[in-house]
Amino acid sequence: MDFLEFLPLFGGLAIFIYGMSLMGDGLNKMAGGRLEQTLANLTRNKWLAVLLGAGITAIIQSSSGTSVMVVGLVNSGLMKLTEALGVIMGANIGTTVTAWILSLTGLSSKNVFIQLLKPSSFAPILAITGIFMMMSGKRQRSKDIGSTIFGFAILMLGMDMMSATMKPLTKVAGFTQFFTNFENPLLGFLAGIVLTVIIQSSSASIGILQALSVTGQVSYQIAIPIILGLNIGTTVTALLSSIGTSINAKRTAIAHLYIKIFTALIFTSVFTLGNIFIDIPLEKPATLVGIALIHTLVNILATLILVNFIPPLVKLATLTVRGEETEPAEDEILKSLDPLFLNRPGFAIRQAKIVANQMAAFCVEALTAASELILDYKPERAQRIIKLEQKADLYEDKLGTYLVQLTERELNQLDSNTASNILYSISDFERISDHAVSIVYSAQEMAEKGICFSPQATAELEVYLSAVKEICRLTYAVFAAEDVDLAAEIEPLEERIDGMSDELKVRHIDRLRLGQCTIEMGFIFSDILTGLERVADHCSNVAAGIVEISHHGLDTHQYLREVKSGAYNFYDKYKKYKEIYRLPPTASDNALKQQTSMEQLSELKALAFEGPAANPEQDD
Repeated sequence: MDFLEFLPLFGGLAIFIYGMSLMGDGLNKMAGGRLEQTLANLTRNKWLAVLLGAGITAIIQSSSGTSVMVVGLVNSGLMKLTEALGVIMGANIGTTVTAWILSLTGLSSKNVFIQLLKPSSFAPILAITGIFMMMSGKRQRSKDIGSTIFGFAILMLGMDMMSATMKPLTKVAGFTQFFTNFENPLLGFLAGIVLTVIIQSSSASIGILQALSVTGQVSYQIAIPIILGLNIGTTVTALLSSIGTSINAKRTAIAHLYIKIFTALIFTSVFTLGNIFIDIPLEKPATLVGIALIHTLVNILATLILVNFIPPLVKLATLTVRGEETEPAEDEILKSLDPLFLNRPGFAIRQAKIVANQMAAFCVEALTAASELILDYKPERAQRIIKLEQKADLYEDKLGTYLVQLTERELNQLDSNTASNILYSISDFERISDHAVSIVYSAQEMAEKGICFSPQATAELEVYLSAVKEICRLTYAVFAAEDVDLAAEIEPLEERIDGMSDELKVRHIDRLRLGQCTIEMGFIFSDILTGLERVADHCSNVAAGIVEISHHGLDTHQYLREVKSGAYNFYDKYKKYKEIYRLPPTASDNALKQQTSMEQLSELKALAFEGPAANPEQDD
């Protein structure tokens, strides 16, 4: 048999692995990061952890993927080492589902219903269905389901192709002689390890072994050591992923290796002793179903035994990987941005959002504290604000780098929009913290020079500051919860803040003319107003971004055009905020006239926002 006759075998293997990858990617996109979050939240009970590990691995069709995911969760502090081992043991069970699915290629019967279960019958139907959904689906979820179905069909066709190519090999003497070498259990064991290390998938390795079994040359005496070996080979992925991680993450990966080694030792002993005392017919040719059954029994029984020895396994891993975990750092939450999660884009987006929410909270806290500092300067509070701004800078840098790396991966449309929105929003929040520091410096200058605003200016600032603090509070709530309804409150309040800013500047000029304010205080007053007005603008940008995500691509300019055309009850909300944040009257009649004039100006600006189609009630 020459090389050309082997080409269909390698082609079938390539199709098989591609189908498995395509199916796994589709399932991951459908899950959208929820599987990982479930693992992080529901693994305190060891049996529940085992069930979750089995279920998730059966869904994503990759025990290596689950183990890498678990290493990442431990590294980021979302899961404890003891919880992780239960999930890993469950993953060993979940990965056996693939072997049972692949065993369908061995079905033989004249019954039409049995025939429909064969891959050669249903795979073409699934392939047509999957490609139709991928090409014609309008929603991303439909495309992901289609990708999953198509990947499954390709996987089964690849398996069928490998099996068909193997059958003629039974007539090749060299091929038969090749398998006699693996009657030595140690060689079979090593072959299983090497094969899985190369392919990086125990499911694919089992598929190859099942394909080989159709030749009749693979006995159970050969198959069992290979199965135990490929179980160990699958740990390499987790071991590699643990490089550069925390001590507990490294311990998780090494404990995974120990679980597989002990599994191999236990069942090597069981089959050896069983063969001595019971005379197990291990020389019989292995079948597709037989391989699937042994693979399942080995992993289920090993889990039932080893799940009771989690504390000793943790102790052994601790002795192997020595050292102490450092005390949680002040910015421990940044561990959530683990590079290991980049291969799980849906979950990585969720982690980035958690960190972005924390950054937003820092920035809003800084601005709120700074606004209070204007009227009551305290050095220790000023230092706290500066530290919050520095932390916001760090978070923006880490998040920006992480999200740029994430956008290089294949993301569905919703995740792509979310990643873009986070990138833009953290820039706005970081600028809010910058303005907070600018206000600190203005307040510090006033304190050092022993100067303060007039009672009238102070009363006006209190109203203005309360409006700015409210828009910051609303913006954080909108961003954290992605609340589109609440986002509609931002633009009317921002417009009211703009109107008050214009009015306060006019009032300030009037006080200068009356000699009630100095030029020096005027500069400080103007700087503070300008900074706070820009804070409101950044809040408007964040709210518009959230609306953009909810409308699947509606851009900021389109959103503002809709607001101007009368959408979102803008004018009613504006009137509400105008009533809540009404500036106090001035002492002079001239200032009162000016106030009336400015209110009319604000009214006209609101009407301009509402558009010509609106017919609002007469205000006041």
